[in-house]
Amino acid sequence: MAIKSTKGTLRVYLYIPNIIGYMRILMNCVAFARCFSDKKLFAALYFISFLCDGLDGWFARKFNQVSTFGAVLDMVTDRVSTACLLVILSQFYSPGLIFLSLLALDIASHWLQMYSTFLAGKANHKDVKDSSNWLFKAYYGNRLFMGYCCVASEVFVNTVKKTPLLSFPAVLVIIGWAIKQTVNVIQMKTAADVCVLYDINRNQRP
Repeated sequence: MAIKSTKGTLRVYLYIPNIIGYMRILMNCVAFARCFSDKKLFAALYFISFLCDGLDGWFARKFNQVSTFGAVLDMVTDRVSTACLLVILSQFYSPGLIFLSLLALDIASHWLQMYSTFLAGKANHKDVKDSSNWLFKAYYGNRLFMGYCCVASEVFVNTVKKTPLLSFPAVLVIIGWAIKQTVNVIQMKTAADVCVLYDINRNQRP
């Protein structure tokens, strides 16, 4: 039985989407290690890692290799890479507190969402079908919409000082970035409510 368990565990670790996740971690490590000395290499590796963020989910669904470990690996990689990027940007642009505030919002909202997901007995933090907020449901329910917001957010923080704010592409980017930050706020509040309701229900049990 122990041998079967070990083989099963190893098989999950070697799922194609999880291997992509390991490659993303490696690329991010190299990217951030060289971010000050080789900005072009940093931009290239970060961009490839960002594209792979969409590929791992596609492979997971395509080959029926969806796993809790893969979902957690994906979220942790996303949060760490975003955190590192925002910390670096806070050193380049003023006021740096803006980027650090975005970092705090990103981590808090996703941590609360992940924790509330398990309290609610759900397998995926993107399962928000029972939410009453239309924007929250649209964000996680439509992959193209979520993809647009994520791409816009990444483009915005990387080109915030370089793109004319009144150009049409810039407007599209700003709208997508603003929607993602709004969703983060909604996500944080919704997840916090789930945690509070869990405590209330637990305390009311005989």
